[in-house]
Amino acid sequence: MRILVIGGTNFMGPLVVRSLSEQGHEVTVFHRGQTRADLPCGVKELLGDRRSLAENVVELQRLAPEVVLDMIPAIEQDAVEVMSVFRGVALRVVAISSQDVYQAFGRVNGKESGPVESGQITEESPLRENLYPYRSETPRDQDDPKRWQDDYDKILVERVVMSDAGLPGTILRLPMVYGPGDYQHRLFSYLKRMDDHRPAILLDEAEAQWRWTHGYVENVADAIAMAVTDERAAGRIYNVGEPFTLTMAEWVEKVGKSAGWQGKVVLVPRGSLPEPLRWGINAEQDIVVDTSRIREELGYKERVDLEKALRSTVTWERANPPQEIDAKEFDYVTEDAFVNAMK
Repeated sequence: MRILVIGGTNFMGPLVVRSLSEQGHEVTVFHRGQTRADLPCGVKELLGDRRSLAENVVELQRLAPEVVLDMIPAIEQDAVEVMSVFRGVALRVVAISSQDVYQAFGRVNGKESGPVESGQITEESPLRENLYPYRSETPRDQDDPKRWQDDYDKILVERVVMSDAGLPGTILRLPMVYGPGDYQHRLFSYLKRMDDHRPAILLDEAEAQWRWTHGYVENVADAIAMAVTDERAAGRIYNVGEPFTLTMAEWVEKVGKSAGWQGKVVLVPRGSLPEPLRWGINAEQDIVVDTSRIREELGYKERVDLEKALRSTVTWERANPPQEIDAKEFDYVTEDAFVNAMK
């Protein structure tokens, strides 16, 4: 199968590309060339900007991909260009989305009002009513590197990909993805405290019980590759994530066990944590997704278990800490004074 991957050089991208290549597919990666990636021998590369696909339309269409995998569609126009360029050329487009499309997510970050939704979130659960979840109150300047966030919305991406009668689509809604290569360093704030031999990690008592479905990068990459190569995925939307969802307190304890930490998680009365330690979320609303559809329809299951996944992530995080660390986030003097005041 001829497969074009848009993006594919960062975090889970190279794992997806490797999986597809090892299965014997002819893979081409279209990317800007700004991120170095260890791609398998035989994988072709085509340089260009995904925000300007029209500038590369001749080269892209000449590839005649049977499936186009868009790893990085962020705004509506991204999807419009992909569908336009490959309509009549490809047989299917697979687009990577996020579970931030759900109404429950909007209630977590305060963008949506309404009662807390209980139970697992399925692919049929309500989506956000308010678009542009990361748009700032004051529009960002055109030269701001985060300007794209004002127009970001996976809901709009999904609408375009799934509404084209001539080019079938597949949507994968990803969870909080962790693992080696995580440029967001999701485990770092906990791991640094553990490696600094902090006796306690403080969590707001409400946030400690909050749950958000996770997914290990290698397992998520497997799910993506499966959806790309299985024709049964045409016209389908899939949640991806682990079949269990830990509370954040349980999550931190699991990370601590993998890191060899001897401290403990300390729950703090709701709303009383020092400012840098507050998440600022509505912790009453969980993000717990039902991933049974992709398991039942495509036969997906995790290849890497939680313990191994966390060990690998901890090892990578220790060897690759963030280039910049905000000292305010690790104000141990303030933390110690707070703990002492609680006694």
